[in-house]
Amino acid sequence: MAQAVARRRRTTDVKKDAGVLVIGLGRFGSSLALTLDRMGQDVLTVERDSQLVANYADRLSVVEADCTNPEALDQIGIRDFSVVVVGVGTALEASVLITGNLVDIGTPQIWAKAISAEHGRILQRIGAHHVVFPEADAGNRVAHLVSGKLLDYIEVEDGFTIVKMRPPKEAQGFTIDQSRILEKYGVTVIGVKSPGQEFVYATGDTRIAANDLIVVSGHSELLERFAARP
Repeated sequence: MAQAVARRRRTTDVKKDAGVLVIGLGRFGSSLALTLDRMGQDVLTVERDSQLVANYADRLSVVEADCTNPEALDQIGIRDFSVVVVGVGTALEASVLITGNLVDIGTPQIWAKAISAEHGRILQRIGAHHVVFPEADAGNRVAHLVSGKLLDYIEVEDGFTIVKMRPPKEAQGFTIDQSRILEKYGVTVIGVKSPGQEFVYATGDTRIAANDLIVVSGHSELLERFAARP
């Protein structure tokens, strides 16, 4: 039976569209849940490890339950949640069983953590709507940050990426139109941040200074080529 040990519960009966349900309070699930909570989102978390439940009971709404059991999901009120995140990763069988239970219930949005490509393919085949690879994504991002001028790196989808970087010398002192960045490198400067100034969205007349930060979008390979310029 699901045992509530929440610091706060919004109502006795969870209402429709109750917020986000996060299953699993490992490093990924707990970080996600705490961030959503700080953003003001309604978050309910579920964890079967009693020690982890105790660790987070004063910071999050926590229910102790084993979500591989469909009855436990029913007791939580799973049908009231339109978004569920399966943060269980290392226990592959549990990850697959929980995701399968959510698919059978008809959860509108299922986000599931995967720890390998094979794991991700299984989750997609059984019906997860979004599969995330936090360890691989973090490693990819850090690799780009430590290897060059990039100060931040976000891959959105299918190679399309947004980066924050220092401008190469050939763009310094010129407007975006004058430097012909899009024509020469196939990437788009979408914003400029000058020291002590507000971020501005870039136009062709926006001038880039040597100490500016620029936000650039495009395919990751093209961005890497652009970032490699001196």
